[in-house]
Amino acid sequence: RMRLCRNLARSAYTTGELADSHSITAPEVSRHLSVLKKAGLITTRRRGRYVLHQLDLTVVARIGSDFLEGVLR
Repeated sequence: RMRLCRNLARSAYTTGELADSHSITAPEVSRHLSVLKKAGLITTRRRGRYVLHQLDLTVVARIGSDFLEGVLR
């Protein structure tokens, strides 16, 4: 999940893009994204037929600067 968070901190990605870049299946990515979304760490928005996911840095910053540094590393 940390690797996904690193990507999502820099830009918005679709589930398929994340699956391709991390060499895991789209269903695996979806499961990780749902956990992050339930925790309130990511936001989603629709672009046409695609759903873009992005890390909400303001929420992550509230958790703590140490965690944010780990994500952005």
